[in-house]
Amino acid sequence: MVSLQFFRVKVAIFASLFFIYSCGSDVPPGKIEGPPKSSQYIHENDLKFYEAKDNLFQDSKDLTDEHLILFGDLHVHTTYSIDAFTLELPMMGLQGIHDSSMACDFARYCANLDFFSFNDHAESLTPEHWREQNKIVEQCNISNEVENARDLTVFPGWEWTQIGTTPENNWGHRNVIFKDVNNLPKRPIGARTPETGLGIFSTTRQATSAKWVDPLNFKRYSDLTWLLDRVESIPFCNNSLNTNDLPNDCYEYAESPRELFRKIDEWGFDSIVIPHGTTWGLHVPYNTSWDNRLNNEGHDRSKQILLEIMSGHGNGEEFRDFAGVGINPDGTKFCPAPTEDFLPCCWQAGEMMKKRCEGLSDEECASRVELAKQYTIEAGPYSNEVFPEAEPEEWLNCNQCNDCFKPSFSYRPKQSAQYALAITNFDMEDPQRYEFGFIASTDDHTARPGTGYKQYERRKMTFASGVKSSFFDYKYYAEDPNFPELPGINAGDSLPDNERNSSFVYPGGIVAVHAKSRSKDDIWEALKQKRVYGTSGPRMLLWFELINFGEQKVHMGQKVIMNQAPKFKVRAAGSFKQKPGCPSVSVDSLSPERLDYLCAGECYNPSNERYLIERIEVIKVTPQEYQGEEIKNLIQDPWLVVECKKNNSGCTVEFEDPDFNRDSSYYVRAIQEETPAINGKNITIENGEVKICKGSFKTSLEDDCLSLINERAWSSPIYLARP
Repeated sequence: MVSLQFFRVKVAIFASLFFIYSCGSDVPPGKIEGPPKSSQYIHENDLKFYEAKDNLFQDSKDLTDEHLILFGDLHVHTTYSIDAFTLELPMMGLQGIHDSSMACDFARYCANLDFFSFNDHAESLTPEHWREQNKIVEQCNISNEVENARDLTVFPGWEWTQIGTTPENNWGHRNVIFKDVNNLPKRPIGARTPETGLGIFSTTRQATSAKWVDPLNFKRYSDLTWLLDRVESIPFCNNSLNTNDLPNDCYEYAESPRELFRKIDEWGFDSIVIPHGTTWGLHVPYNTSWDNRLNNEGHDRSKQILLEIMSGHGNGEEFRDFAGVGINPDGTKFCPAPTEDFLPCCWQAGEMMKKRCEGLSDEECASRVELAKQYTIEAGPYSNEVFPEAEPEEWLNCNQCNDCFKPSFSYRPKQSAQYALAITNFDMEDPQRYEFGFIASTDDHTARPGTGYKQYERRKMTFASGVKSSFFDYKYYAEDPNFPELPGINAGDSLPDNERNSSFVYPGGIVAVHAKSRSKDDIWEALKQKRVYGTSGPRMLLWFELINFGEQKVHMGQKVIMNQAPKFKVRAAGSFKQKPGCPSVSVDSLSPERLDYLCAGECYNPSNERYLIERIEVIKVTPQEYQGEEIKNLIQDPWLVVECKKNNSGCTVEFEDPDFNRDSSYYVRAIQEETPAINGKNITIENGEVKICKGSFKTSLEDDCLSLINERAWSSPIYLARP
């Protein structure tokens, strides 16, 4: 009788625990722990900047530049983004929840940023999360007593995330940011439509089944189920109505950028729309191009003023004249042959098929080789699924830009920043061109704005994600592993090439502004005027000016009409060398648990010594003057290279273009001395051995995959038009 009673008690306890852990629930926004930094601390911190500025401007007779350079991150996700939630599931071996409040504490005390924005995917932001996050924005914006010396500014916003299946219907990703929560739409606007269900997050439900093999973390997987159910339960808004007439708690969507711009106009609030991840081919169809977006449907020159050219997904600056898929004059597709610099994946699929031809006739083998090539072309971003059982090493370095700096994975060159500057749309009465300011940010998905201050903790500070052990490893068993398969082409139909992609992820970039002060108004004004530049992570100082436009100095990001040979001046200083650990202000402001959870033992902790700037590279782009003018001839990279003297005070360069005879844009890269960087080298092939730095257990979880590389800063272009 006693044993039966004991058994019943055990069953009751187990049932109670199962009930508790199986009931999914919401993730709260959290509570900000660290207080604002004092104005005195900010003043002392800024003195280092003014010292460097004085050294660089000591040759100037009239120091007219009164701007302060501030650093930020305009691309930050929290657990409110479904993909961020999934990346932090227990089977990934990372940390778990990263809520909105953590972003505030990380920005202040880990990264020591001056500003950032929230950009969770609108497609998965519930009405409650939208409101809760903006309360955190308000709380985080409570700064010290002096507005012009505020320690941190936070802008509200979201990401509009659209993925198409063809170059024609793929619009890409855009961040939408606003100045403050008092002038903000009541709902974020996404790209998920009624017929697509959860859209790009459809396959996420597969991850929830892990709770049956990971019962100790049952609750965490159930929380994801709760989030997916809640997102699906939100009714779609009536898109035929004006956005102001819609109820607050419906899900609003825009199927194209033009619809997004229209809805923002209906609200009437000042905003900035920032395209990003343009060259990242993990989801982008082959041959996608800026050409299809330089029109009223895809572009709004008053809103789309900035372009994120570097993020944790890599650098999208450089144009290369290659294509993963060729297009015949009649519009049919073909697989191009490899060159010394580029290996198309369709070609490599054919080589992989040849190795699987044992026992087949020559005719059957040749037929399968062509089929493998064709399937790879049709599969687009999901070509790795043509041979789903193949190890990623077998695909070698196909579809990669092997000579680009920190390139994005499966590079799409016609989506690069240089290509954007080179094209002109002649179909409109007033020929249209892109005139972006260049920025960089992280696209961090763990509520960690500004992760690039140090190169450490690869699996926390980058997208290098994957299961923590073979126990969770997904196994695919094809009916015939020696016969190619045709994967689905919709996002969510097939698994992307995550293992090779993990070799192309980085702590991310950072955006810098030339602002009149630290006030929110002045930071916003600098963004709107495109007085901005981006770096690959380190906080280099950079000035770039046109100096012979009468009495007026023309800053980076501006456009002027000019008929004489332009003269430019560049000033640059390297980033501070970092001391290990965290400064006392961080240690004193956050609890040891919070500091360890967010910063992982390392903070922005500058010494007084700067890295050297090795050289200044000038890029000149002359946009098309007639239909069909060949793009590769219009991009001169580099147009000019000037070596810098080894001087810790920085580098100053002047140059002139005596051949200025047509509309031209100029921008500069400041190249810093070599330092170790996560994934500084991507996929390497040495003596026939392919090395890939994977995000899963297949590469040591403690390996940061460091290689020496020249970090850099990119100025915004100066646009010159001939009269």
